[in-house]
Amino acid sequence: MTRAEWESLCDGCGRCCLHKLRDEETDRLAYTNVACRLLDGETCQCKDYADRKTRVPDCVKLTPKRVAAIDWLPPTCAYRLLAEGRDLPWWHPLVSGRAETVHEAGVSVRGRTIAEREAGDFEDHVVAWPGRWPPGAKDRRRAG
Repeated sequence: MTRAEWESLCDGCGRCCLHKLRDEETDRLAYTNVACRLLDGETCQCKDYADRKTRVPDCVKLTPKRVAAIDWLPPTCAYRLLAEGRDLPWWHPLVSGRAETVHEAGVSVRGRTIAEREAGDFEDHVVAWPGRWPPGAKDRRRAG
């Protein structure tokens, strides 16, 4: 797979750009609705993708090897789905042919985030939805 093909797997949902918390004692993962400072909450795109590692040093560059070892990718993530041997869902832009279907299916973070600098304690912003499939994302009849 070329780099361009690999990059095209990203559906543009923005879920991986939400801060996650991990309990040091239990290793349990908690998703928050706090967006990385580079995430545009409306477009669900990185504001500086090319230079993100410089601006946000802990930003993770996904590779096939890393995807296999990461436990925090959302269940809807194409990288995760393919690593698990599953097909891309109907709303994925490579399947639907339209970038907007990720938003229409309720998969993206559009309108559901709080800015990192406005959040205060991230623990106050723990949410479950980034770790779940939205009901509309499961309905294949909505494809088209």
